[in-house]
Amino acid sequence: MKWQGRRGSSNVRTSSGGGKMIGGGIGGIIIAGILWLVFGVNPMTALQTGQVVAGGGNSSAATEPATSNDRDTQFVKVVLADTEEVWHQIFKEAGSTYQEPSLILFNGQVSSACGSASSATGPFYCPGDQTVYLDKSFFVEMRQNLGITGDKQGSGDQDNQGKAGDFAQAYVIAHEVGHHVQTLLGISQQVNEASRQVTRAQANKLSVLQELQADCFAGVWAQRNQERVQFLEAGDIDEAINAAGQIGDDRLARASGGAVVPDNFTHGTSQQRVQWFTRGLESGNVQSCDTFSGAL
Repeated sequence: MKWQGRRGSSNVRTSSGGGKMIGGGIGGIIIAGILWLVFGVNPMTALQTGQVVAGGGNSSAATEPATSNDRDTQFVKVVLADTEEVWHQIFKEAGSTYQEPSLILFNGQVSSACGSASSATGPFYCPGDQTVYLDKSFFVEMRQNLGITGDKQGSGDQDNQGKAGDFAQAYVIAHEVGHHVQTLLGISQQVNEASRQVTRAQANKLSVLQELQADCFAGVWAQRNQERVQFLEAGDIDEAINAAGQIGDDRLARASGGAVVPDNFTHGTSQQRVQWFTRGLESGNVQSCDTFSGAL
């Protein structure tokens, strides 16, 4: 993945951490998003029907602008800036204005408006403060656990040494930004409200649908960013598809030695995650990402 030489986002910050883990990742999507995707209704009109942000308050973690020049920090800044450029354009095409999220890098643990979390939580988005949270150990874990270390295609090219897996990491960041897009469309609150009125299995299904749409949005971002800056290299798409397949609920259940129980899924199967990422990637169009069609 080509990323050096492009601007980095000013919305990346670092946290001093604090608190014990009590929470996890949150996302969203539904009526407002479907109105936009299917009927072309301006999402800002839909937002007028209710509050967008679930939860409330600001992060209690002390943060400061990310000034580190280490490779991973600079990479995150560029990827977040790329998402800003793409989603600004998509929202503009829909007659709206995109509001950029923040991204906080932390080590070990962090406090957010959605509660506290540790590195074990993994990357997550909190609609309460419209912020993506990312433990820097995430990069090491992806390289070690998803089989994306080494140089691309076995080329031996020194420029690629240690860079394999960049796009898989970018896919995860883009997925979390996808949840921010869903929040801007007024969807998180509506999913939360709907989930309180149905059974646990049905609420889990809603969670799966919102996660799959975030995967699709990540694919849309990749396609639109490719059109914009031609950043993809040989093997990048395979990396993202591999990553999506590795984090399916069914695969994770098997890896942990547990039973595969579809009613307990909250993110989707490996096949579903690959399918929806690929759909967004091939279309480059948010209208292709209506995972909720006929679901309610």
